[in-house]
Amino acid sequence: MKDKILLFIPAYNCEKQIIRVLGQLDEDVMKYIHRVLVVNNRSSDETENVVKSFMKRHPDIPVTLLRNRENYGLGGSHKVAFRYAADGDYQYVIVLHGDDQGMLSDFIPVLSHKIYRKHDAVLGARFMRESRLKGYSRFRTFGNLIYDFLFAFVIRKKVYDLGSGLNMYKVESLKSEYYLKFPDNLMFNCTMLFATEYYAQDICFYPISWREDDQVSNVKMARQACETLKMLFAYYHDPTVITGEYREDPARCYEADIIDQTV
Repeated sequence: MKDKILLFIPAYNCEKQIIRVLGQLDEDVMKYIHRVLVVNNRSSDETENVVKSFMKRHPDIPVTLLRNRENYGLGGSHKVAFRYAADGDYQYVIVLHGDDQGMLSDFIPVLSHKIYRKHDAVLGARFMRESRLKGYSRFRTFGNLIYDFLFAFVIRKKVYDLGSGLNMYKVESLKSEYYLKFPDNLMFNCTMLFATEYYAQDICFYPISWREDDQVSNVKMARQACETLKMLFAYYHDPTVITGEYREDPARCYEADIIDQTV
């Protein structure tokens, strides 16, 4: 029986890149995907219109376009999508960032060989031996490897990436919504990694290709590096900190409106 899989694409000010991401939805990929969910995080450019135009040209591809009622950040958009997946009785959700740095086709072996069925999460890894990086500086690669080592020491698992833009989660493992208190910003993925250890989830890393061409990075490297270290040391001394409140606005409801839908 075919698994019900949701492909979630978070999108924010990526009008030039999102069309290339949507262009990855070929027959080889879509035979595994039940629906594509694009979550527009209040983009100020033409991202939303680009997605709507794609949907008009490809009415046969099942796409739902949501617009967050507020700018929830990348982590907040994940929370919108995870709840959508749970409410829609999806079994798995794939995350593919809308800025066209990752290739969904890298996960075709994961899908075709049903590797994802064995784990609570399959995480795309940019820093495994088989991974392929383009336009990524040696300095940033070295820094990431150091952080991967530190995380591996703390959570007692091999770590090959703190958070790439291509991941796959079992929806059953998300239904408790343990992630709701996690940061709404770019720290969300790091916190999810701690959660896999705290909640005894089974994860595996899978090598992917990654490139930086015309993308505009939202990462403030020095600040994020410090915040990551702070969280790492806090978790090392007391793993229960993962259950605490990490949001600037704990009252957020993470609501989104359907803008358009095909099929």
